[in-house]
Amino acid sequence: MQPEIVPEKKTGLALIREWTEMIKLEHTVFALPFALSGLILATNHLPSWHAVFFTILAFVGARSAAMTLNRLIDARIDADNPRTKDRSIPAGRIKPGTALLFSIAAFGLMLAAASQLPQICLQLSPIAVFWLSFYSFTKRFTWLCHIMLGIALGGAALGGWVAAAGTIYGAAPWLLAFAVATWVAGFDIIYACQDEKFDSDQKLHSIPARFGLSKALTISSALHVVTVAALVALGITVKPAAGIFFYGGVALVAAMLIYEHSLVKPNDLSKVNAAFFTTNGIVSIVTFFTILIDRLVH
Repeated sequence: MQPEIVPEKKTGLALIREWTEMIKLEHTVFALPFALSGLILATNHLPSWHAVFFTILAFVGARSAAMTLNRLIDARIDADNPRTKDRSIPAGRIKPGTALLFSIAAFGLMLAAASQLPQICLQLSPIAVFWLSFYSFTKRFTWLCHIMLGIALGGAALGGWVAAAGTIYGAAPWLLAFAVATWVAGFDIIYACQDEKFDSDQKLHSIPARFGLSKALTISSALHVVTVAALVALGITVKPAAGIFFYGGVALVAAMLIYEHSLVKPNDLSKVNAAFFTTNGIVSIVTFFTILIDRLVH
């Protein structure tokens, strides 16, 4: 009998790197700029530093909890997948119980931050907690799991809007959330193409596993067309109406999404990471700064 392998204890920076890698801290760039965009677009004036600070704090808590739960819920699946078997939980570097406690604490941070924002933020928090906990299960029973993830991140943009305006009345906040939801669902489909065969073999649900790589990439492209259309509609609907910098940003976003889809082919997934992270990080940052500049000009 071979002796049990005890994972080496990590301290200091190594432990921090382990946790930031597990929750993919760098992926915060995908949704946080849209949450801040919601803050900026919600009113006729720039948000207070109080609103900005507690919105960021709530977002960090929500995202950290959701990502940790995702890794915890998928630990067994990740252990069987050659692409993900070395992630922190299946590899034994982070214990499941520790991850669960971290998730609870992160949700606590989200709720504490929400309590410092308009009352509606705290009232809507249970919905956020449920959805962020639920979406990780969806690939076990529906190929619409990418849409479910999109709705989760679209909720971050909606949360930013509510934090500034105290309401989600009107079409504009929902158009922003819809744009984010379709954008996220589109690039998540691209990312899921890497696991098309594994998902099929394991009876897991995804658009690539259900429809094949070629149709999956077509669906992803269609969702991104909807994203651009929703951003244009947002610019028309928001008060005051968006100006040239906003639409210039939308044009850049459209160009980046076209470039993203040029990188990935059904017979060549070698550039998925560039399409997934680099391109979409630029999309998010460009959207935020063009919205900010447009509001400052106004």
